[in-house]
Amino acid sequence: MTDDAEAGMLSTTPTASATKPAPTEAHPVPALTGAIAVLVIALDQLTKRWALSGLTGRKPRHVVWTLQWNLTRNSGMAFSKAQGIGPVIGIGAMLVVLWLAWSSRNMTGRVTAVAAGLIAGGAIGNLCDRLFRGGHFLRGSVIDFIDFQWFPIFNVADMAIDIGGVLFVLWTAFAYSKARAA
Repeated sequence: MTDDAEAGMLSTTPTASATKPAPTEAHPVPALTGAIAVLVIALDQLTKRWALSGLTGRKPRHVVWTLQWNLTRNSGMAFSKAQGIGPVIGIGAMLVVLWLAWSSRNMTGRVTAVAAGLIAGGAIGNLCDRLFRGGHFLRGSVIDFIDFQWFPIFNVADMAIDIGGVLFVLWTAFAYSKARAA
């Protein structure tokens, strides 16, 4: 065996191929982000379709404890604030989704991929309402139906956005504390 071959076999420093995936290898993080986003969009739109077909024109339906199904339409933002600024919120949601799609290429962890997929899926789910549930571009109202009676009414997309945001905050906090400890 030559010295060069032995040096390559015994080397403890990672080679370029060990630190970065080859250009032809699949990138699992963006794929995971995309798969979660698609799952959230599908679940959100299916539950909204159910809510529209089963709750339109009806009184709120009690489920358990304070939870009830209560169909509402929200043309504003979270907590039904700023009614009528749907186009501004829609454009903001588009920018967030584009940023998440672009930045998911550089994400390396599953937690960040899941968080990005949840937020992107939720944003797209509500954006679909703004695009397709109104007469003009981004003038549609978001369908909300999950009502605890002591918290604003929300939907599956809202839950995904909130859970994704919490995951990002927790990941950031733990990554910072690990970096400080190192």
